[in-house]
Amino acid sequence: MGFEDRLGNKGEELAGKAKEALGNASDNDELRNEGKADQASAGLKDKIEDVKDTVTDAIDNLRGKNN
Repeated sequence: MGFEDRLGNKGEELAGKAKEALGNASDNDELRNEGKADQASAGLKDKIEDVKDTVTDAIDNLRGKNN
């Protein structure tokens, strides 16, 4: 599921950037802030995926699956 999750996170990040840009262009603070929040959420989800990947790799190494 990692790739699909990362792809979804990238989509959320891009949508957030679009919202932020639209908020800036229309002087809409609510939309701008929603865009920033979407980007932050996507970034956090990516970091969680990084941790999951690291833990999975460590477990695989302990089990000898990556030798």
